[in-house]
Amino acid sequence: MKDYSFLSLVREGLRGHTGWPRVWRHPEPKQSYDAIIIGGGGHGLATAYYLAKEHGMRDIAVLEKGWIGGGNAGRNTTVIRSNYLYDESAAIYDHALELWEGLGRELNFNIMMSHRGVLNLAHDEHEARDLIRRVEANRLNGVDAEWLDAEGVKAFCPVIEISKSARYPVVGGTLQRRGGVNRHDAVVWGYARAADRLGVDIIQQCEVTGISMKAGAVTGVETTRGTIRAPKVASVVAGHSSIVAAMAGLRLPIESHPLQALVSEPIKPVLPCVVMSNAVHVYCSQSDKGELVIGAGIDHHLSYTQRGSLNIIEEQMSAIIELFPIFSRLKMMRQWGGIVDVCPDASPIISKTPVKGFYINAGWGTGGWKATPGSGHVFAHTIVHDEPHPIAAPFALERFTSGALVAEHGAAAVAH
Repeated sequence: MKDYSFLSLVREGLRGHTGWPRVWRHPEPKQSYDAIIIGGGGHGLATAYYLAKEHGMRDIAVLEKGWIGGGNAGRNTTVIRSNYLYDESAAIYDHALELWEGLGRELNFNIMMSHRGVLNLAHDEHEARDLIRRVEANRLNGVDAEWLDAEGVKAFCPVIEISKSARYPVVGGTLQRRGGVNRHDAVVWGYARAADRLGVDIIQQCEVTGISMKAGAVTGVETTRGTIRAPKVASVVAGHSSIVAAMAGLRLPIESHPLQALVSEPIKPVLPCVVMSNAVHVYCSQSDKGELVIGAGIDHHLSYTQRGSLNIIEEQMSAIIELFPIFSRLKMMRQWGGIVDVCPDASPIISKTPVKGFYINAGWGTGGWKATPGSGHVFAHTIVHDEPHPIAAPFALERFTSGALVAEHGAAAVAH
């Protein structure tokens, strides 16, 4: 049995951690695979894992230009919920939530899943009416949802001020008790280890520079580490989806925006759930270390930079103080930005494309993390069968020409 005593940990540190076994392999890319997944974030690794586990496809490469989890997977606030308005959205997000509930056991990896509940606040009767409508729609779809009056909100989250004299008085809110948060890097590592053990090659520092095609079908990819052939290529690269799609001659109905978040200095437990407010335009949760994790909306300018503008930070700070005045003296410790790809209807694209053998998983906007396992599960089905999984069918590219949009701007909430 491996010795994990304190002295052994010190010894490993002094010798540069050379004695630790690798959690997954670091193989050289082969000349060809049965399938290539471009993007080593949560969605890409989940896709590879389910391709191997559910469909028996083992000759797979996941290509990541940096390190796995170094993109949006490591630049989000890990809020998990499924209380979306429309049937199609509720189906994909609740499918993901069901997988989240058992994912730690399935991967044999502690993903630090915390079903602490997600509160969406209403500050006037019009917002309350819309949120109650969503609760009823959720219940019709078998998604857990509750409406709480102001006193119920206070009972569930005592730190919330419900005074009627407040600038934004709380008149009630929706609660999804199954919602919560988890640990982003643990999820990525868990999927990577599980996929690797099923034979998937995870190749880091391997940027895709082109997609090879012949007679309207993909034949492989060009990378900074050479040409790799495959009859099936799937793009799961979040904010850079338009760039990769352009390599195959496709123009996606997507805009890419920076999205920022911040964390405070750690404090004692004060916020027992995730709190979101559309009117005040901020959301917040507290990490296991005691930090407040604070987010808001996207920067409206288009950009591929992983940083945002100062005015967004100022707006986030003023919003969180408006909602929680007691946070006004906290110091902010760090800030980060991710790149989100947004579709016109605020819903994702999970689809095959006019290029045979080329598949797109994109357009998740600000809600991609919560969909991670569900997205990978249905996308793997689409890749194997060259036909959409029933849950993914409403999110095909064709909806932008047919007009069958899934407009989730309201239920997508602040930045979720």
